Amino acid sequence: MNLAVLVSGGVDSAVALRLAQEQGHTVTAFYLKIWLEDELAYLGNCPWQEDLAFVEHICKQASVPLHVVSLQKEYHEVIVSYTITQARLGYTPNPDVFCNTHIKFGFFVEKVGHQFDAVVTGHYAQTAKDSRGVVSLITSADVVKDQTYFLSYLTQKQLQKAMFPVGGLTKTEVRAYANKFDLLNKDRRDSQGICFLGDIKFKDFLKHHLGVCKGSFIEYETGKCLGEHEGAWFFTIGQRHGIGLGQGPWYVVAKDINTHEVYISRNYTKIQKNKQIFLATSCNWINQMRPIDGRYILKLRHGPTFTTGFVRAIDSNTMHVTLDKEDQGIASGQFVVIYDNNQCLGAGIIQVN
Repeated sequence: MNLAVLVSGGVDSAVALRLAQEQGHTVTAFYLKIWLEDELAYLGNCPWQEDLAFVEHICKQASVPLHVVSLQKEYHEVIVSYTITQARLGYTPNPDVFCNTHIKFGFFVEKVGHQFDAVVTGHYAQTAKDSRGVVSLITSADVVKDQTYFLSYLTQKQLQKAMFPVGGLTKTEVRAYANKFDLLNKDRRDSQGICFLGDIKFKDFLKHHLGVCKGSFIEYETGKCLGEHEGAWFFTIGQRHGIGLGQGPWYVVAKDINTHEVYISRNYTKIQKNKQIFLATSCNWINQMRPIDGRYILKLRHGPTFTTGFVRAIDSNTMHVTLDKEDQGIASGQFVVIYDNNQCLGAGIIQVN
């Protein structure tokens, strides 16, 4: 096959490239230029130069051609705008979910990737094709690193174009391959945080775009003002760190984006017990079929933790979800991802009353 491999400078995409090459495919590497120059100039340095240096070394070592593709305009218009808008509304955005569907398997495929048989990434996920040619998204062999949560908004057409060579491996096995290939980044630590910000703090990013709007910390039970903060959009439901008040621990249990009042409590679990029922809107179904009403495995955030709940369709785009157990930290704007055993069926955006 003739493959386009998206490389980021991390060990996962580097191993994916070498595995694809080792399997006999023709490989061309692409580094997506999405860093935000305005933010970098204002807030500090992003490690993109270091990332690109790793990519160049790895491609040279493997004798693979490398191209840098600029998607800055598209990224800012779609992903960054979404992130800022959601935060301004008081929601908790997850731009990495939309990055995959709109950027890596969206604009990149439209611009370049359509010329190739498949687009390869270093995601921890797997695919399976049935006798009808329908491709399913399957969880990774590494339950901790599994990234199907971030891929849950891919369409069937996009998944048909995707290839994940490290999806059947554990992180330990990926590191072993990196040592086998003697990759320059074999010991490089995994990146953390939102992809387009690098080492820039998300709060600093929001402050740059939304500014400061002072509000009060209100004790949920008593209505007493306990202090001030710089804006409700800097806080998310369930947050414990960064509140900066003594006699804690304090948890964010509610917020009013209009008054910028942030309600906090030391009794988070007791207060949040009603956060067991919510709507999932703007649903995406990977196999283009809405699941029948029933109990499913769910994931409410990236990580190894799954939960279960009953999912009932209101219409093709909206689901009513009732969790079997209360979950702390559910917030509007986050994603709920729905699984049938190890198959990711799709996802919706959480709306909490």
